[in-house]
Amino acid sequence: MVYKVKDYSHLLGMEGFSNRLLKNHFTLYEGYVKNTNLLLSTLEDLIAEGKGSTPEYAELKRRLGWEYDGMRLHEYYFANLGGNGEVDDECHLVERIEANFGSLALWQADFIATGMMRGVGWAVLYRDNATGRLINFWINEHDTGHPSGGSALLVMDVWEHAYMLDYGLNRHDYIDAFFRNLDWNIVDQRLRR
Repeated sequence: MVYKVKDYSHLLGMEGFSNRLLKNHFTLYEGYVKNTNLLLSTLEDLIAEGKGSTPEYAELKRRLGWEYDGMRLHEYYFANLGGNGEVDDECHLVERIEANFGSLALWQADFIATGMMRGVGWAVLYRDNATGRLINFWINEHDTGHPSGGSALLVMDVWEHAYMLDYGLNRHDYIDAFFRNLDWNIVDQRLRR
C-alpha cells in the first residue's frame, strides 16, 4: 500500500491564512507522505535482504515514526480546518467536553494555554479510549508524547511553519484564526468513530 497525498486546496482563501502560508504547509505535508512511502519501501527491501538486524534498518525504523506521524498529524490538522468556527451546543462533542472540563469555555482556555506553551509542537485533544475521558495534550515531536490508547480528535499545529509567514511570533492571533476556521463537525465525527 502506498500513501497518497490528500488534496486540501479547498482551504486556499481561508480567512486568517494566506495562500502562501497554506501552499508552503501543503508542500511540507507532501514531503511527509513521500518520506513515509520511501521509508516503508526501503524497510521492506532490507527485511527481504535479511538485513533486519543492521544499524541502517534500526535507524530507518526509528525515522518512520517521525515521518508517518508528521503525515498523519497534518492530515488531521488540515481536515479539521475549513469550517466557520461555530459549534452546535447540542453536538455530542460539546456534551463530552462539558462533562470533562466543566464548560466549553474552560476546555478552550486549556487548549489555548496548551497551544501557547513555549516550544514547537502540536496541541491535541485526545480521547482516552480506555475511559472515554477527553484530555488536551502537548505533543513536542511528531513521534513522541502521544498518549497510548488515545485517539486524536482535534489537532492544532503550533510549529512555526504553521503561522510565522502570516503572524510572525504572534501565536495567539494564529490560534484565534485557527478557531475561527475550525470545522467542529469533523471533530465530532472523530469522537463518534
